[in-house]
Amino acid sequence: MWTQAGQQTFKLIVEYDGSAFHGWQRQKTGRTVQETIEKALCVMTREKITVIGSGRTDAGVHALGQVAGFKTRSRLDAQAFFKGLNSLLPGDVVVRACDSMPSTFHARFDVLTKRYRYHILNRTIPPAIGRQFIWHIRKPLDTEAMIEAAGTLLGTHDFKAFEGTGSPRDHTVRTVTDSTLTKTGGGNLTYDIEADGFLRFMVRNMVGTLVAVGLGKLSASDVHSILKSKDRAQAGATAPPQGLFLIDVTYR
Repeated sequence: MWTQAGQQTFKLIVEYDGSAFHGWQRQKTGRTVQETIEKALCVMTREKITVIGSGRTDAGVHALGQVAGFKTRSRLDAQAFFKGLNSLLPGDVVVRACDSMPSTFHARFDVLTKRYRYHILNRTIPPAIGRQFIWHIRKPLDTEAMIEAAGTLLGTHDFKAFEGTGSPRDHTVRTVTDSTLTKTGGGNLTYDIEADGFLRFMVRNMVGTLVAVGLGKLSASDVHSILKSKDRAQAGATAPPQGLFLIDVTYR
């Protein structure tokens, strides 16, 4: 769709392996997903284009359904951008879809919910394959206690106790609509969480706290108390980034 300024607006759905990236957001130093896509768009359009993501992902975090938007004066259509970007991007970034959008679309401000998934492998032997996509924990975990604890995080709460330092936000209240730990066999556990927004390191701090419950360091009722305390020092350690995936982003 064309605006009065002669621009088109596009939405990208992006998949990436975050192992070799310093996160999504462009930085002064370090390879980032945002800058990698912007450089490919510059090659295609000869324009300096800013790509706006639905939100940041930290260094080492992956995505299956990150959403990003950009505007351009180019006359290329969505299919041309889809094919062109995938021919220019490195192997650890793939555009899964490209769609033309109304000029009012904003990849960040129009977000309704986001869904993340965290992968844990709980067994004595570490994996050789896929080790960059899981948190390997050797000690046995009490998964039933973790499942109970995960349920206490549902609802609208002040999640300050699970916020990392340096989080840019107006407030720390979020609504969590799904918080589910699932055993998938072979020592594999997945934690799914969906919410209307996330604080910095919020999911990883939640996972670290659930693992503390699984190791017997905390109880499920402790997690509820930690949530009410708004005190980060009472929660568990921050889980490593490699097990975390941004799965999906929904829009209004």
